[in-house]
Amino acid sequence: MKFIRLDLLTLLISLFIFNGCKNQNTIGLGVVASNQISGSLIDTSTIVINTVREDSVVTSGLSRTPLAYFKDPQFGITEANLAMDLNLPGNAAYTLPTGTITVDSALLVLRYAPNGFYGDSIASRYKANVYQLKERLLSGKVYYNNKIWNADKANLLGTKSFLSRTSDSVKIFTPIAGRPDTLVKVPPQLRIPISTAFVNSILYNASSTQLSSNLVFKNSVNGLYVTLDKTQSGPGGTFMFNLDSAASVQVYYRNANGTVIDTGVLVLPSNLHTAEIKHTRSTQVQTELDNSTTNRKAFYIQGMGGLKSKVSFPYLKNVLKTIGNDVIINRAELVVTIVPGSNIPFAPLPKLAMYRYDLAKQRVFIQDALDPSLDPRSFNGTVPSGFFVTQLQQYRFLITAYIQDLMRGVASDYGTYIGSVTPTATSTIATTAQVDGRTQAVGFDTTSPYRIKLNIFYTKVVK
Repeated sequence: MKFIRLDLLTLLISLFIFNGCKNQNTIGLGVVASNQISGSLIDTSTIVINTVREDSVVTSGLSRTPLAYFKDPQFGITEANLAMDLNLPGNAAYTLPTGTITVDSALLVLRYAPNGFYGDSIASRYKANVYQLKERLLSGKVYYNNKIWNADKANLLGTKSFLSRTSDSVKIFTPIAGRPDTLVKVPPQLRIPISTAFVNSILYNASSTQLSSNLVFKNSVNGLYVTLDKTQSGPGGTFMFNLDSAASVQVYYRNANGTVIDTGVLVLPSNLHTAEIKHTRSTQVQTELDNSTTNRKAFYIQGMGGLKSKVSFPYLKNVLKTIGNDVIINRAELVVTIVPGSNIPFAPLPKLAMYRYDLAKQRVFIQDALDPSLDPRSFNGTVPSGFFVTQLQQYRFLITAYIQDLMRGVASDYGTYIGSVTPTATSTIATTAQVDGRTQAVGFDTTSPYRIKLNIFYTKVVK
């Protein structure tokens, strides 16, 4: 009975307490009207947006090197060709083995990079052609996309017709000394047959002087030049290769030494590689480039050193005159919507980046992307910004700090740009040839519900 009385007492006390809390608003369960902070939105600020050419990009020593012939109906034609060196086995002097060597086959092996294709994988069939370079790549030198490589295009060393199968592993027979050839599975790669006469001329029939030093060999052979045939069927596309991983010419041979015949594979590695890239603009893109100082109803962004867009907010200071100086900018975001239907059949870039120029016309981060030690308002890449949102068909850039500084005259706009960026980058200001793809977006078209917008959320401070 003691425990029952205690429970009844507890229940009665609880009822008295709850009965006393009649005005819940006064203890924080609601909002007192006199203390309420209300926010407002401005989304009518004028934005000037236009398309400009991207700067030249470094193409040497990349983990994703492009090989392309892509006829994009909106953007035009993109071409990318590979230039790569060739080295002796082990990158050192080579002594020919005893016996009689017969070269059965030789293959240029290029490993695909992950997600290594952009373009048409269904209607297009591709053909890669290989030639010998007339100049060599130099170690430690930086090469750009606009470098035109001199190759002996009169003499075809190898060719391969293929489909886009950049995710499919390959099964090959690998010779093993003293044992039968073994079937093994290797990562996705393009294997282009190379002339055995070429291999014999640079290796087995070469002078001992040419084989005495890897440098002498490189100066004599120069390297290889790979291009996609322009007569291919379909729109084509862009392939990305990881040439840092096992790019080489693999020579399959038989060695007859007396009565013993054995098979083997000799690897001539490639240590240096680069790409030349050329963009031939479509009529509509060229029209935008010819009007790069006026506000446009559409703008274009393209990877691989193609296109970027310049954006400015010329009347931000007028916003303060309208709403007053006694405001707090809670959030500012730039909303970019793609042109409806422009993502079919070619997907838009998965991520875009915004950066600005300083007084010396050097690329620098906007305030929102700075290190927090330099600007405490920065999100430093911890907040998703610039990613393509499939459901909305939009990109959204969080630029609160930058807009706030422009509005109050703390920062000057020497040029603000939107360009392509690798999807894994938290924030970047560098262009790269490793990004393939493009985006066509709606500009400042006041008649379109998809026009580019700057949403400014603010709160007036009540004194």
